[in-house]
Amino acid sequence: MTALLRMDIPTMIMWVLVLGAVISALVFGLSFLEGGKKAKRIKDVVSRHRGDLSRMQMETLQKTSVIRQQTTKPHVVLFNKILKAVNLQHILTAKDVRNELAQAGLRGRSVVAGYYSTRILVALGGGIGTLVYIGLMDEFPYPNFVKFIFAGVGAVAGYYLPKLLLANSIQKRQDEMSDAFPDTLDLMVICVEAGLGVESAFVRVTEEIADASPILAQEFGLLSAELAYLGDRRQAYENFANRTGMPSAKALSTTMIQSEQYGTPVGVALQVLAQEKRDERMHQAEKKAAALPAKLTVPMIIFFLPVLFIVVIGPAAMQIGG
Repeated sequence: MTALLRMDIPTMIMWVLVLGAVISALVFGLSFLEGGKKAKRIKDVVSRHRGDLSRMQMETLQKTSVIRQQTTKPHVVLFNKILKAVNLQHILTAKDVRNELAQAGLRGRSVVAGYYSTRILVALGGGIGTLVYIGLMDEFPYPNFVKFIFAGVGAVAGYYLPKLLLANSIQKRQDEMSDAFPDTLDLMVICVEAGLGVESAFVRVTEEIADASPILAQEFGLLSAELAYLGDRRQAYENFANRTGMPSAKALSTTMIQSEQYGTPVGVALQVLAQEKRDERMHQAEKKAAALPAKLTVPMIIFFLPVLFIVVIGPAAMQIGG
């Protein structure tokens, strides 16, 4: 406790930020934990998505407003009530935020409310934690109003930490899907040229890539479910592009839409797209390889050259000294 109180202000701020990052990582990490095998998880997600689509269609046909009770976290329920009280429910229907959460693999009716409420809780925790730590210090070398500045900085850092973690999660998912996308398109070409329909091809590809890329398999499974249940196939392809947020997915969506609109062969269009993505992947690999010598310059100077000098010059220096 004495060592804790003796910390200076920069060290204190660093530990507050680290604590906020750990809390945010735990909150978002728990949402990604799923049990069972990869194929079973993908099938469960697709089945649930199909059930949601079927339920939405039935509600539209019957024109009823059924309020469904769901088990949600207390802070999410409280956040929903606050938004309803101040007439800000439109925040929960923002497409941009919902698409970002979907790109990170977070789906559900209350996911937007959970995201915003988590950011607010982490911000409050950062601000209050900073004030508590400053209050426990034996001596604060700055004026009292600076305490609130530090608390504000902690709150702002806590508010943006979940956003940074979300962006990092999106980037990781997109990188994994991008690596497997060209091979997946090749499988699509094989399935389509073998005589399978588009929906059957997506289902078969989902089964084949479940082990290699479970994330992309899940997205393809959701796409096949929407193609089966949605009346507008164009909307299904656009939803797939929005859920992934990848240029490759957007290109596939545009290719399928144009192929159905103008009657061009799907297999030929997919072949062209697959070749383009393979060339793009090779270009990225060549770009990384070209940048490797420059990245190795500093490590070689720091780690290799001193050892080399010791090996080459060391024996001669020992002989001269002896």
